[in-house]
Amino acid sequence: MEAVKAFNGELYSLNEYKPPISKAKMTQITKSAIKAIKFYKHVVQSVEKFIQKCKPEYKVPGLYVVDSIVRQSRHQFGQEKDVFAPRFSKNIITTFQNLYRCPADDKSKIVRVLNLWQKNNVFKSDIIQPLLDMAAGLPPPSVTPVSASSAIPVNSTTPGHTERPTSDVGFKLVKWNPCDAQQ
Repeated sequence: MEAVKAFNGELYSLNEYKPPISKAKMTQITKSAIKAIKFYKHVVQSVEKFIQKCKPEYKVPGLYVVDSIVRQSRHQFGQEKDVFAPRFSKNIITTFQNLYRCPADDKSKIVRVLNLWQKNNVFKSDIIQPLLDMAAGLPPPSVTPVSASSAIPVNSTTPGHTERPTSDVGFKLVKWNPCDAQQ
């Protein structure tokens, strides 16, 4: 748990800096998150809480922290062993609702990160598209659980054939610079 405390110290020290946040600071935060990987759920929760409670001008730096942690984890451990992306995706709609409470000028930066994620297959399109739709002013998708009977759609091309939904998140390993989302 010491690693989580160290991560929280690094994360919340963002409030002491005026955005934009330096590459060195982002690297420090990312390294402390990776050191706390055994407590990845706590790390993710801390970032989500930071994004929820921070001042509007720190929303985008919070997103850059998510981006940096996920991409570094995938680079270091491989897409199959990355624990951060699947965990961030659990509450991603709520996190982005909080992110969009940023200054109007910053919304384009959020869309830019989403486009990079889509291009580099960091998250699947079915996760990213609703987030892009939210940026365009469309309401977020319902986050209420679906009943088992409605979870398996019927394929209209083959009568009586059902498609099984996939729960795995497909990823592709990419070389990564910790702060290329800030450029």
